[in-house]
Formats: sequence, C-alpha cells, structure tokens
Amino acid sequence: MQIKDSVALVTGGGSGLGEGTARRLAAQGARLAIMDRSADAAARVAEATGGIALAADVTDVEGVGAAFDKITEVYGTAPRILVNCAGIGTASRILPRDGGLSVDIFEKTIRVNLIGSYILLNHAARAMSALEPLDEDGARGVIINTASVAYQDGQIGQAAYAASKGGIASLTLPAARELARFGIRVMTIAPGLFETAMSAGLTPEVRASLEAGLPFPSRMGRPDEYAQLVQQIVENPLLNGEIIRLDSAVRLAPK
Repeated sequence: MQIKDSVALVTGGGSGLGEGTARRLAAQGARLAIMDRSADAAARVAEATGGIALAADVTDVEGVGAAFDKITEVYGTAPRILVNCAGIGTASRILPRDGGLSVDIFEKTIRVNLIGSYILLNHAARAMSALEPLDEDGARGVIINTASVAYQDGQIGQAAYAASKGGIASLTLPAARELARFGIRVMTIAPGLFETAMSAGLTPEVRASLEAGLPFPSRMGRPDEYAQLVQQIVENPLLNGEIIRLDSAVRLAPK
C-alpha cells in the first residue's frame, strides 16, 4: 500500500517507537495523527511532522472514538494505517518477597497493553472497512500492533508484561483472517531491546550487560529501525497475519 498521502494514526506517538514511526511515515508523505496520553508530547511530534495531535488514553473507548472522529473531520477520511505503539512496561513477581498479591499490576498491564491495542484495532477495523478499496486486490488498510520479544522470552518479573504482549501476538492471525474480507491486513512487530523511555533509566552497567547479550548488532535498536519495518510492512501487500521479531537474534535469559 502506498504511504504517500495516506492518513496514518500512531498511538504512543509522543515518544520512542511511536515518535520514530511518525517521523518516518511523515517523511514518506503520510498525513499524520499523533495519539498520546500526554497532550504536550503529542503536540510536539505533531508539529514536527505536520500532523494533528490527539490527547487520548488507549483504554478509553469513547476517547478513542472521538479521536477517530477528529481524524475524519480534519482529513476528510479515516486512517488507512494504524500503528499501535502505546504501552507500559511493568515489573512485578507473581509471588513478591513480602508474600502479597500483585493482581492490580497485572490487571493494569493487560488493560493498557492488550485491551488498549484491541480497542484501537476495533475502531480502526470499523473505520477502514467503510473506505473504498485502493487497488485491484481490494486493499483498504493496514494495522500494525507492537508486541515484544518478552511474549516468547519473558523474564522473571515480567509475567504481566509477557502475558499482555503474548495476547497481542496471539490475536494477530485470527484478526488478519477475520479482516481479510475487508482488505485490511494485520501485522505485529515484536521488538527486542530498543532506545525508548523504558530503557532511558538504565545505568551504564546494566545497559552494557544487556547489550553484551545481543548477538549482532550488539547494541540497542533505534526507533527509526522499528519505523523502517513499519514502512516495509505497509508497502508489501503479502505481509499479513505474522509476528516479526526485531531483536538482533537475542533470546532473553530468565533474569
């Protein structure tokens, strides 16, 4: 699918992978909508990409619906590209040292990462299915979700995070199969270690230790490298219903 002149919605677009994606898609001629729970972050990236800023929480069904309405109002059409980068990273053991329960952390992580992605998927599917096909294949849009290598290699303390990302991975194929009749493709990227807000707080020692475990290249990924894969997925019509690890061949140890 052509990126130029297509309307693209990027969630979590105010920083990290989302910001990198927004900047690359804008450079390819897309018309951007930047959704982030931080209005200031969304506005900053929207200004840089010539897009519109949407302050919304991905877990808010009505707020997400209002964001889609705003996109149609501004651009005259619903987005044909959705990239879900919004998410949170949490660390909590199933059985903490104090013997307490960690259900609240688990529930919040699932709510934001998995249910939030589903809410956007649901809204996007409804909006894209009403659009006119773009080509002889009947293509109407592309939805790209973000999992993590933790969905397969979850470490100790990542039960909630791994479960949320595993849910995203598991819904990829059934979603792609269901939406195929509308000409909507669904893909998932599972990043490894990347330069994001989640990694910014690492000490130099921890960072060096993590990078030493990356086979090649032995460094953290850059947001634009994630965005490059987004571009390739959008442009290649045969990429559908698949999860792609983007991880320097890393396999995470238990801890």
